[in-house]
Amino acid sequence: MSTWNIDTAHSAVEFSATHMMVSRVRGQFSGVGGTITFDGTDPLAASVEATIPAATVHTGMEPRDNHLRGADFLDVERFPALRFQSTGIEPAGARRFRILGQLTIRDVSRPVVIEATLDGIFRALPMGDGPAPRKIAVSGSTKISRKEWGLNWNVGLEAGGWLVSDEIKVTIDVQAAESSAVKAEVVRVLAANAA
Repeated sequence: MSTWNIDTAHSAVEFSATHMMVSRVRGQFSGVGGTITFDGTDPLAASVEATIPAATVHTGMEPRDNHLRGADFLDVERFPALRFQSTGIEPAGARRFRILGQLTIRDVSRPVVIEATLDGIFRALPMGDGPAPRKIAVSGSTKISRKEWGLNWNVGLEAGGWLVSDEIKVTIDVQAAESSAVKAEVVRVLAANAA
């Protein structure tokens, strides 16, 4: 088994919620980090640990983003990160699998299941004279009930229903680089700069 470091520049977590019972509002988090333990051949033997900086939430509307960062929702001052830790992986078809795990938002941890696809294992473009690291690409999706994590804020609509849906759809796109290759490249760069 080897460790693969999540590439924050090529990874994203996106989400959407229904607004006013009709339209959808979409947003994303950036700066996703963490590790995947994986031997390169058997996805079912892998494990995942990921951290998402809560303050990076972005929906394209600053007042809404500030509300999401506040105490009604993510409370980023007290809880600066969302965390995911896998607890198992099940097969779901060719190159498809279910990642079972615990998602922690604020101070609440609840089980989730991510429907995932192994999109590929490939060599990154070479940078300089060192070896290009191997990378893994995985995509996935899940749905969660935000109330299960205590995110209960809402406003009732005059015609009935709620301003923001309870169900949140989440999509994930992750690239991760094999750590041994990353370390080798760091050593090469440091050696070149010291020369």
